[in-house]
Amino acid sequence: QVQLVESGGGLVQAGGSLGLSCAASGSIFRIRAMGWYRQAPGKQRELVATITSGGSTYYADSVKGRFTISRDNAKNTVYLQMNSLKPEDTAVYYCNADVQDRNYYWTSGWGQGTQVTVSS
Repeated sequence: QVQLVESGGGLVQAGGSLGLSCAASGSIFRIRAMGWYRQAPGKQRELVATITSGGSTYYADSVKGRFTISRDNAKNTVYLQMNSLKPEDTAVYYCNADVQDRNYYWTSGWGQGTQVTVSS
């Protein structure tokens, strides 16, 4: 079984910065892509950014140039640095990882979510 635990988040004023981290633990053989999603009240969950094990990244247009995703493969951890935050970035942020466990089964794991609130 694989667990994803997020940390970071909180309340920040518009224009400020926050950092999120998400550590995967458990029966892990390897991790493929890791990413961050978010869900604002009344809206569907949307992709924010992803990063492959080789470091290739993808960003949603809405966060490009403001957010940076990174990962530490040795620590099975993914990070999201969020700068120039806007009120519309307010959402619950979830991390996601494609994990192959030690029985060689692939699963897509999710964190519990962490609230990010940006005040205007």
